Amino acid sequence: MLARTLSAAHGLRLGRGLLAVLLIAVNLRVGFVTVGPLLQGITVESGLSTAQAGLLAGLPLLAFALFSPIAPLLARVAGLDRTSWLSMLILAIGLVLRSVDLPAAIWLGTGLIGAGIAFLNVLVPSLVKRLFPSRVSQVTGLYTSVQGAAAAVGAAVVVPIAHASPWGWRLALSVWAALAVLALTVLLPWINKKETRQPISSNPPLVSRSPWRSLLGWQVTLFMGFQSLTYYVFNAWLPTIEQSQGVAEATAGLRMALFLLIGVAASLGTGAVMARLPDQRAIGVTGGLLAMAAFLGLALAPGLILLWTICAAIACGSLIVVALSLFSLRTTDHAQAAGLSGMAQSVGYAIAGAGPAAFGLLYEKTGAFDFPLLTAAGCMVILCLLAVLAGRARTID
Repeated sequence: MLARTLSAAHGLRLGRGLLAVLLIAVNLRVGFVTVGPLLQGITVESGLSTAQAGLLAGLPLLAFALFSPIAPLLARVAGLDRTSWLSMLILAIGLVLRSVDLPAAIWLGTGLIGAGIAFLNVLVPSLVKRLFPSRVSQVTGLYTSVQGAAAAVGAAVVVPIAHASPWGWRLALSVWAALAVLALTVLLPWINKKETRQPISSNPPLVSRSPWRSLLGWQVTLFMGFQSLTYYVFNAWLPTIEQSQGVAEATAGLRMALFLLIGVAASLGTGAVMARLPDQRAIGVTGGLLAMAAFLGLALAPGLILLWTICAAIACGSLIVVALSLFSLRTTDHAQAAGLSGMAQSVGYAIAGAGPAAFGLLYEKTGAFDFPLLTAAGCMVILCLLAVLAGRARTID
């Protein structure tokens, strides 16, 4: 009887832990991918320039770069569970504040959203490892899929919500705070329990070579940055590019959802294919070429926008799997892998954050999307070169 009771209690804890992880995952993208389909309306109503609109879309990425290294320090001081709850609270406040009609609120709220997600991006893998030490890969795959699916649903419905509400885009963007509040409610019991503090270090031990002093480490980091730049430029500007070609706002939102859903499928397929390849060069270069084709196609043959959206989705879905896998494949131990992950995410998101803003600035200077798209296609040449270098089967010694 006691054994059954203990087993039931253990199962309940695991079930609640899985629910908490999945609810956190739901909030990791939907708060900022929903901006893209509404960016044109936000720009007009808020009086933003095109460059400012690009900066607004890229601000969460800059926050990722700035705040990601702080998360392990906070977790050591406050504990993993409390830090996760506080990070979700920051995200919820940001989602509400971003839609308040006050000066600079949209900028401050967007910054808080970026900070909250940056912390959670770092903390969720640690939660998964602690709660499900024997099922890390399965749970990681599950929460990654949920994250992408939630983002796709958000992109599909955000425009209809904006059109149906007298508050327009402000309600359409703030409504996602309800999901954050739900996650906060489920996580609330965790902040009152005693927690064993275990260091979450982003620095490799002295016996391992620091990735900061490794050419391979920088190749992986730059690959992470350029593939992230690819995804976030598409995420921020694809709906606006479609609308400039006469595609309705709601249709552009639905196509953004399609972009995200195809990306989820591409990620799952890439993981299976990678297990059968000797290294990651071929799949990394293929993803880079597909992204290049999408940028060139949007510039030279915009009438085939749906085709280029599919190419972009497959490229982005595969490239992120390659980038995240390299953190483990190019290192000799877990500590070194954590160090490379921290380096690549910090520097990589700084590169990615500049992408949407630079794209918007080029559009503002030229008055058309052709030159920004061709410039982005040129960046894909660099991405392919980095895929060849970082994709070779070797490790940081």
